[in-house]
Amino acid sequence: MDLTKDQIESSPSLAAHKPVSRQYEMQYYPFFGWPAYWDGPYAWGPTAYPARNERWMGYPSRTEAGDPHLRSTHDVTGHRIHAKDGDIGHVDDFVIDDESWAIRYLIVDTRNWFPGKKVLVSPQWIRRVSWSEAKIFVNLSREAIKHSPEITEEALITRDYEMELYRHYN
Repeated sequence: MDLTKDQIESSPSLAAHKPVSRQYEMQYYPFFGWPAYWDGPYAWGPTAYPARNERWMGYPSRTEAGDPHLRSTHDVTGHRIHAKDGDIGHVDDFVIDDESWAIRYLIVDTRNWFPGKKVLVSPQWIRRVSWSEAKIFVNLSREAIKHSPEITEEALITRDYEMELYRHYN
């Protein structure tokens, strides 16, 4: 770690048992010279991987866009998935890239709607999230999700599987 003991000791404190807000991050990240992950084309804003750089000591202007509070994957687990034509399942888990920490897929469990299975849905296919309804709206039909390639605990997500998945969802 390229931080001194003094930098760590004088860093902004984090209140226990409270969600981390965008406002807090706007104070915290510049202290360490980190970029705003929400403002850029990559998972970590201007870079694909977390990086510390002195040129990111300021914050971009998009901080007021959208909901300023972060949600943990724990909070989103269980949210219902609403396809273009109705509910189809719920978020059971996530597939997270272990290098960039980007959410690659939501694992959707359809067992409450059909003789179920678990399928993957890319965050790119999310139209919007309703925090008050605990619902995620996707740009896919129920039929497409119902017939999507199944994912199991033992299965590895290979390039071939991803190609089949993307072909299936067109």
